[in-house]
Amino acid sequence: MARAVLQMLAFVLVLGSAQAAETPVRFGLTAVVVRENLQLYDRWSSYLRTQIGRPVQFVQARSYREIMGLLEAGGLDFAWICGYPFVQQRDPETLELLAVPVFEGEPLYRSYIIVHRDSSIASLADLEGRVFAFSDPDSNSGYLVPQAMLAQRGHRPETFFRLSFFTYSHAETIEAVAEGLAEGGAVDSYIWEYLHANRPDLTERTRVIVRSETFGFPPLVARLELAPELRDGMSKALIGMTENVEGRQLLAAFALDRFGQFPASLFEPIRQIADSLRQVPLVEPPPPQAVRIIGEAE
Repeated sequence: MARAVLQMLAFVLVLGSAQAAETPVRFGLTAVVVRENLQLYDRWSSYLRTQIGRPVQFVQARSYREIMGLLEAGGLDFAWICGYPFVQQRDPETLELLAVPVFEGEPLYRSYIIVHRDSSIASLADLEGRVFAFSDPDSNSGYLVPQAMLAQRGHRPETFFRLSFFTYSHAETIEAVAEGLAEGGAVDSYIWEYLHANRPDLTERTRVIVRSETFGFPPLVARLELAPELRDGMSKALIGMTENVEGRQLLAAFALDRFGQFPASLFEPIRQIADSLRQVPLVEPPPPQAVRIIGEAE
């Protein structure tokens, strides 16, 4: 009888381990994604599965606020977010820094202010009274930094611009300026440079008039509640991408050098800007959107 009970317990433990191994790891994405990259995320999903031994699903949401909500609710295990939501206060803390992309030799990027190629606008001051596109209320490069630029000149976005709006995508901000829907916009330098290399027909219709100082590149984060073996396995898989052919090919396709480990202090300048502004977003966050699943099905 005792032997039968032990055998049953062993069977349950093995079954539970097998089911856990097949439970998809959910990885959140927002404005770091451009439409042209969707197939790359399928490849990345397959690559990470081979490295950590579990299916990986990339979950694309419309806004950073939606991604942060999913993280806090336990609906995501990891996410590629922005430095601004990363430095926002959480009590208790629910996230930890997992890895930071290295772009053109450094874990850094900038905010670009762009205008149409044929525009006479040559400076931020020239955009007064114009139509301006921001990316996301929780974006550093697409909202926080241009706010700080205006604040240094004694202005606020809602009174400086004739009209401003959010696109919730750096690529769509570039498109809005290229198509003349906005006279200026604030974008992530990495996204602009990536599209400049891959879709010059789009970026060549825009012109960069302001390049900000550098900030910590949008980081990859993990929920604090994750099992250490899952967190460490994902960290190892990301940082080890330079060590094999498929990993290097994926990094090249994303125009990234590698993923690395860096201290959270890398994002302190973003925290300082946020603390100095202490402004509410121009608009309320959007209503919940249907998320897009990229990667292997459950």
